[in-house]
Amino acid sequence: MRFASFEISGHPTYGVVEASGHFRPAPAAFVRRFPDLKSVISANALGELATAAQASGERVAPEQVRLLPVIPNPGKLICVGLNYKSHVAETKRPDAEYPSLFLRFNDSLAAHGDEVLRPSFSERLDWEGELAFVIGKGGRHIAKEDAFEHIAGYACFNDVSVRDWQKHTHQFTPGKNFPGTGPFGPYLVSRDEVPDVTQLQLETRLNGQVVQHASVGDLIFDIPTIVAYISRFTPLSPGDVIATGTPGGVGDRREPPLYMKSGDVVEVEITGLGILRNPIGLAA
Repeated sequence: MRFASFEISGHPTYGVVEASGHFRPAPAAFVRRFPDLKSVISANALGELATAAQASGERVAPEQVRLLPVIPNPGKLICVGLNYKSHVAETKRPDAEYPSLFLRFNDSLAAHGDEVLRPSFSERLDWEGELAFVIGKGGRHIAKEDAFEHIAGYACFNDVSVRDWQKHTHQFTPGKNFPGTGPFGPYLVSRDEVPDVTQLQLETRLNGQVVQHASVGDLIFDIPTIVAYISRFTPLSPGDVIATGTPGGVGDRREPPLYMKSGDVVEVEITGLGILRNPIGLAA
């Protein structure tokens, strides 16, 4: 199943996304029990949501909906850096023994279709297409062999980076947290729809031209390793989001460098997870 958070006539809600692209919003009684998609996941009620949305009979056309980030309010938003050998090679960094992690703020998230704004004081706005997953069952000290049981589903993510601010120091935080620079969507695909995540292909396109292409199977630290490592130092909770890293092909490491500018369109596509598309604008 595919699930999404969205607005209808300015009112935030959530529901099921049909293969046709139409939306079936959660009924009002269901929303009173579960105010957002994160609470549905926390209650292990995605199946119940699908049944209730179908039974309600309400069906909304795509043009009547404004998408929101899949989970607009994760308790934790953790990103893995340098997690494809092709990206490690282009950055000329040594191999790492442990995953490199950094955090994003919730207000850095954006939705499919949102305009991502380049700050006027930087020319170095870069793309980073990634696979993200959402925690479905919380836990601490999760064993690798149990990791997938803790995942609710998968979505596309674009870890858009303001490179000069990212490189002011060894800490990535400033360049990764400009408002609205983390597109996340268009929807969440439930784990049962993805029998082997390592077979997924990730592709990033800038104005229709392929700039990144890789298999999720090429991750240095695979998803079970990521879940086990993170859950050793912090408890994971339903609705937490983890982005798994980007492959080689980022603009900052090209010769000459290539950055996104106003009027560009960036897309991240992952097999079966849809296309996450965002125009680029300029912040006032």
